[in-house]
Amino acid sequence: MKKTLLIIGFGIAMLNTFGQAKTNYSFSLRQAIDFAMQNQNDIKNAVIDEEMAHKKVAEIRGSGLPQINGNFDIKDFVEIPTSLIPADFFGGPPGTYAAVKFGTQYQSTAGLDASQLLFNAEYFLGLKGSKVFIELSTRGIARTKIEATAAVSKAYYTVLVSNEKVKLLEANITRLKKTMDDTKALMENGFAEKIDFDRLTVAYNNLLVEKEKVDRLLSTGINFLKFQMGMEINADLTLTDKLEDVKFDLGALVQPDKFDYSKRIEYGIMETSFKLAKLDLKRQRFSYLPNAFAYGSINQSAYRTEFDMFNSSTPWYPTSLIGASVKVPIFSGLTRHAKNQQAKLSLQKAENNLANIKKVIDMDLAASTINITNAAATVENQKKNIAIAEDVAKVAKKKYDAGVGSNLEVVTSESALKEAQTNYISALYDAIIAKIDFDKANGNLK
Repeated sequence: MKKTLLIIGFGIAMLNTFGQAKTNYSFSLRQAIDFAMQNQNDIKNAVIDEEMAHKKVAEIRGSGLPQINGNFDIKDFVEIPTSLIPADFFGGPPGTYAAVKFGTQYQSTAGLDASQLLFNAEYFLGLKGSKVFIELSTRGIARTKIEATAAVSKAYYTVLVSNEKVKLLEANITRLKKTMDDTKALMENGFAEKIDFDRLTVAYNNLLVEKEKVDRLLSTGINFLKFQMGMEINADLTLTDKLEDVKFDLGALVQPDKFDYSKRIEYGIMETSFKLAKLDLKRQRFSYLPNAFAYGSINQSAYRTEFDMFNSSTPWYPTSLIGASVKVPIFSGLTRHAKNQQAKLSLQKAENNLANIKKVIDMDLAASTINITNAAATVENQKKNIAIAEDVAKVAKKKYDAGVGSNLEVVTSESALKEAQTNYISALYDAIIAKIDFDKANGNLK
């Protein structure tokens, strides 16, 4: 019995272990972006919006196809309607009326009604506009994907930069720990003062606290990246790209006056909105044209004194008709005129927006070009500063070990090195963000 319970307990434990297993991912930036394209909710919703646009077009198209409706009606006249007819029809005195009741208590009608649009200029123009509406939805998906690419890229590189900062802090901690241990040994042998050891201890503890903060920020950054990708927070994610692979290619700079605005999705959206505004103005103008449609119906009616509508021995009486109707708008209280003027104003706004987006793009290009140029230069300068600070720290340590330098000089050089590394990390992050913004401004993000 005990053996059986142990086996069952082991089985339950194994099931719990498998149930809590995490999914492991190892992604490059490109793979992270591809994952987001399939899993980010904003992109999913944009795709749904496009599908809804297709269904809306189908709805508009269907309104111009034959419309067929069936009908069935049954009435029980609890009181049969009374009619007044001249009494002299029945030999009564002239000028008087006799009250009579015509019909049966039960009446029923069943039939089919059909109609077909023959001409409606607004409808046919609406079909043309529906294609532009779908184009707008498609461009909306493209814009959402570009925004997702930029967001995932920034979050991805934020994690890489934080990882690099952790590595630098770990190297500093290791190096300072060795110096602190060496100083402690010298102090115990009477070759160094306690204040020298205390200075190093304070610097060492500060580095440990800073690393703890960066570790927590790194964890937050990874979770934010998962969120931008549409990934479960509990999944394990490893990044495979390296910071050293990032290149700041200033040779790709484009002059604003030579830029192809169609590369920017925002311009395409404004262009499509302008097309829709033009079509809407046409539609309002066509509202002055007549509308025509054909119609027909087939009905059968039954009249019964008792409720036996489906009794085959008593007849149903058929009625059928076909017809056509033309409706010519003459005066609508100036409603159509007001709508026409609104459409004109909307077209003016769309034209202004199209012109304005060019100015916005020009500003983005100029600003992003300046930012990436300055950021790339700052990164290179901070690299040089780190190299100089490392040399100073090495010299200070050698002098201290040789007994010709001070402990304060070592602490100061280590602080300067840490500051140079922090400045480099900050400059590297700014440069990467500037590069992403530059690629977005140039329409290179997809």
